[in-house]
Amino acid sequence: MSQPAFSSSSSTGHALSATQLAAAPPEAILDGLDEEQRLAASTLTGPLCILAGAGTGKTRAITHRIAYGVRAGVYDPHRLLAVTFTARAAAEMRSRLSSLGAPGVQARTFHAAALRQLQYFWPMAIGGTMPQILDHKVRLLAEAARRLHVTTDRAALRDLASEIEWAKVSTLTPESYLEVATAEGAGRPAPGGVDHRTFAKLYQSYEDVKLDKHLIDFEDVLLLNVGILEDDERVAAQVRQQYRHFVVDEYQDVSPLQQRMLDLWLGGREEICVVGDAAQTIYSFTGATPDYLLGFKRRHPEANLVKLVRDYRSTPEVVKLANSLLADRTRESVKLSDPAPWPEPLQLISQRERGPVPKLIQHADDDTEAGWIASEIKALQDHGVPLSEVAILYRTNGQSQAFEQSLATAGISYQLRGSERFFSRREVREALAALRTSSLVDDAGDAVTKSVRDILSSHGYSAKAPEATGAVRERWESMAALVALADQLSTEREDFTMRSFIAELEDRSAAQHAPTVEGVTLASLHSAKGLEWEAVFLAGLSEGLMPITFAKTQKEVDEERRLFYVGITRARKHLFLSSAASRHTGGRGRRTPSRFLRPLRKEMGLEEPGRKIIPEAGLSPNASGRKKKASTCSTCGKVLTNGTEVKRRRCESCPARYDEALFEKLRTWRSEYAKELEVPAFVIFTDATLEVIAERRPTSDEALLKVPGIGERKLEKHGDRLREILKEA
Repeated sequence: MSQPAFSSSSSTGHALSATQLAAAPPEAILDGLDEEQRLAASTLTGPLCILAGAGTGKTRAITHRIAYGVRAGVYDPHRLLAVTFTARAAAEMRSRLSSLGAPGVQARTFHAAALRQLQYFWPMAIGGTMPQILDHKVRLLAEAARRLHVTTDRAALRDLASEIEWAKVSTLTPESYLEVATAEGAGRPAPGGVDHRTFAKLYQSYEDVKLDKHLIDFEDVLLLNVGILEDDERVAAQVRQQYRHFVVDEYQDVSPLQQRMLDLWLGGREEICVVGDAAQTIYSFTGATPDYLLGFKRRHPEANLVKLVRDYRSTPEVVKLANSLLADRTRESVKLSDPAPWPEPLQLISQRERGPVPKLIQHADDDTEAGWIASEIKALQDHGVPLSEVAILYRTNGQSQAFEQSLATAGISYQLRGSERFFSRREVREALAALRTSSLVDDAGDAVTKSVRDILSSHGYSAKAPEATGAVRERWESMAALVALADQLSTEREDFTMRSFIAELEDRSAAQHAPTVEGVTLASLHSAKGLEWEAVFLAGLSEGLMPITFAKTQKEVDEERRLFYVGITRARKHLFLSSAASRHTGGRGRRTPSRFLRPLRKEMGLEEPGRKIIPEAGLSPNASGRKKKASTCSTCGKVLTNGTEVKRRRCESCPARYDEALFEKLRTWRSEYAKELEVPAFVIFTDATLEVIAERRPTSDEALLKVPGIGERKLEKHGDRLREILKEA
């Protein structure tokens, strides 16, 4: 990044250590900030609203503001509370504050802060034993439905649980929910296949079941804390005495319930700083609203307003597309007779050098799109881009399968964001236990990194990545991530010891702040918020997926546009935008590219594709004019032209490397199994994977996991049926 590293630095961009900062005057903390960041960081009192675009250094601005206020004596670090929305963001904020010489500041999520207060004040305000917190609502909702003799399935129960969460953060009871949902013009769809009146009864029944079992859910933590603060002046006074200053990150995502709690914390005072960007509001379905951010000046007329628009993350080419996407909606709002509210977006100004022009392409089908993405990733890797700096982002989790398959076939490691948490993995837990034992030896500096390598070598780490895929590769990637974190911390911290490394891992484990894993990230657009990569592939950009098919109203389509904007602004340098004309190979191209691509095409000087499919590299036309991949011999690699040879996937003169009878048996099984699951055959295993199975004839799970294209997830899904076929053979 062009901007200095996220730490206090001199005017020349060299970071000051914590020791140097302690000896320097407080103003040294402001060195290295740009003009707008410095203005925000030096405004220490009164209400402050920071409108910060993507990549403009908002976390840098607010952490330097807090650290400067502490050093200047304006803030007591123990009486300032910084709140955000994810444990990862809170952990990152605490880490930065610690490096800036303000380690005592509390940085928590809204829920964590509320839970801490609730646990502390429960004996005084309510008495007795505090109820346990419910992890998931579905089980209790099922019981609530049975009590009312309402028939539901698991998918419906999940929808009902989401609607209850929305109602609670919107501060709606079962009675008031019914009034709001059925009001004229409310437009709220009936959840989980039941009407609003039945849902209101289910909502009340769910509350009754919770009460009977002495349980509370996550939303109750905020509701109960709000109730105590409203009803007990002693508690409210104690909280306000404890916290004098507040900082709220991602303020565009605040719900009515969170705002209500924030108001109670403040108690009429105005020592609050909020940071956000209305163009990144993508969680409206959970009750989040940008109204509080946009109306901050109305609520606090004396508030200072600072806009951060210098983008240090993305190249001018990426920023230009992001700006165009939002500007197109601004132009639309002028034409609409009854436009939905659309605030004037921030126009970002890239501070980076020019980069490659983003690629925008339409493919014949999903399979071709996934294959093209894999080949582009290979090319990026060949040019020095680490796989950990590459992401494939899509609208729904169901789209990941094709990309998983294409990456596995190409031998490219990947990780699914939102799958098993890093610190929950068995091999990571075992590694942490081994490292804790070693912390009795007080290694420091470079000795720590050597010790970490020595300890983890017995848990699957090696200097060179294994060629195997599956469990072996995943274990190595976990260990390599821990080693890389040790290397990073040893260069950043002067007093780095084995004990401090263990403490860092404990903090990260509690916050689920995973270190970087070497592999392409596959993630939904929603889960990518707050992250960034050197190269980003935005896939599946067709109508019905982006915007999603159930986005009917202007307000819902606007949310989809913002989600697409968030996706674009995750890219630092390389940006790829792709869609597919049909779902299956050889299918009719009925899909059309997303409407959001039109302004981007104009910006890039491209024509509308219409029904024309852009030719792909490595494809050749057939008699019907469609494109198909050129087949190559599986033995010698020669391009095949003879129809029989293509069918056999090898030259007539080349012997098969695999058991042909077993291969055909596997193909027959796969075809029947695919029909049973109602999925394309390649989704189960590709021909290439079946060839390797027929060649190696694996007899154990460990051997199966070494086959390219078979990972833990595939083995879990299809392993039993595959073992049966292999056993028969």
